Amino acid sequence: MAKQLKLKIVTPERLVLEEMVDQVSLPTTLGEITVLSDHIPLITGLASGDVVAWVNNECIPMAVVGGFIEVKKNKEGITEVAVLADFAEHLLELSDEKIEKAKARAEELKKLMENKEHVDFEHLEAELERSLTRVKIADKWKKRKYRK
Repeated sequence: MAKQLKLKIVTPERLVLEEMVDQVSLPTTLGEITVLSDHIPLITGLASGDVVAWVNNECIPMAVVGGFIEVKKNKEGITEVAVLADFAEHLLELSDEKIEKAKARAEELKKLMENKEHVDFEHLEAELERSLTRVKIADKWKKRKYRK
């Protein structure tokens, strides 16, 4: 059996996932990476997209938006991957109703951004990014198999 690594995905609101996995693919600000056991230490920015963890040939997809990734070895020599995300949720949390709301909210936010007098562009941009990522990841994984 291949060595596993410890994956922990955390947002400001909650612990989304903490599990031993075989490998994990992550969207970084410099491109997508895959982390296996014995990966070199690394700290990098997290981009919007999907984090896909693999356990026993089953994948666990998560939608993520912004944050940081840290890869390091702990005292026992186990590789740990900490994902500190602004937003993250498992694909199962993305119901059809949530996806439709996200699409509607994205359209609403796009219209709000057209109003140049609107002050809070950073907040609107972050909310728009979250809504669009939810829709994109849900569409991508709609017909694929993944662990429930």
